[in-house]
Amino acid sequence: MAAPRRMPVRPVRAALPPTGDAMTRALKLAFILDPLAGLKPYKDSTIAMMRAAAARGHQVWTIQRAALTWRDGVVIARALPIRLTEDDAPWYEIDGDELALPLTSYDAVLMRQDPPFDFEYVTATWLLEAAKEAGARVFNDPAAIRDHSEKLAITEFPQFTATSLVARDAVDLQAFIDELGDVILKPLDGMGGSQIFRVRADDPNRNVIIETLTAEGARTIMAQRYLKEIAEGDKRVLLIGGEVVPFSLARIPAAGETRGNLAAGGRGVAMALSARERAIAEYLAPILWARGLLIVGLDLIGGHLTEINVTSPTCMVEIATQKGFDVAGLVIDKLEQACA
Repeated sequence: MAAPRRMPVRPVRAALPPTGDAMTRALKLAFILDPLAGLKPYKDSTIAMMRAAAARGHQVWTIQRAALTWRDGVVIARALPIRLTEDDAPWYEIDGDELALPLTSYDAVLMRQDPPFDFEYVTATWLLEAAKEAGARVFNDPAAIRDHSEKLAITEFPQFTATSLVARDAVDLQAFIDELGDVILKPLDGMGGSQIFRVRADDPNRNVIIETLTAEGARTIMAQRYLKEIAEGDKRVLLIGGEVVPFSLARIPAAGETRGNLAAGGRGVAMALSARERAIAEYLAPILWARGLLIVGLDLIGGHLTEINVTSPTCMVEIATQKGFDVAGLVIDKLEQACA
């Protein structure tokens, strides 16, 4: 059964004023994303951005990561132009022939490929970095994506984090569990709540959990103090071009579940930022935007920073639907300013 159609949401924020020709010139935008047939238009943030761009008259092109190539100093990719519809089935129409074009031929290229952050993903960032050196505008900045591990990036800002440990030796991890009594263990390359474990000091399975996650001591993982405030939601706070979206999406765990991730059955509830959440977001926003990170998703639990997501942060549609704040439109505002 097709997902229910979502009507456009009227934004509560005012659009940014035009800057020079930014609002009058049609932009040519390329989105590197997952296969189109697998996207969920009723909730996908990338589709929301493409719809917002098309609504302003900008051209939308789509690229699959496997299509990126380099030859003789030029990064080229096969790209398909599409026209966005207001329906969810079908949500797009092909708007011309697929063409192999240099990435410098677009006004901006948006990297929106979901993890896993494997060697192929890293290779894509190298290719995109070469395109940037040749003059392409790429968001998020490929070097910044590569340098910001979504789990380890919080280590730069320990003043905002809960007690955490990064280690692979079972002795260190066991001592951390004994000290705190109740912790979360997670891999450094997971997404959507995959392989996240809550482990108490008296858990009879703690040894095997550590052995499994660390691959018998061969893989480094993260341990964090368990935060009981997870019951109130794992808050996703979006930063768009250095601007803080004033609403978070609280991913509230299902009954009997520790994880709030929507992919793990969590329920998304949009709510205004707390004073603590806003303070953290306002501190980080200009720092991360200066690094070329146009779209950032902070994860906070109980006012503690737990992750900094930079690959393909989501939750734009849920915030727009529940609170009327046009997050995708803000992304296009920032792109228009950057390309002016």
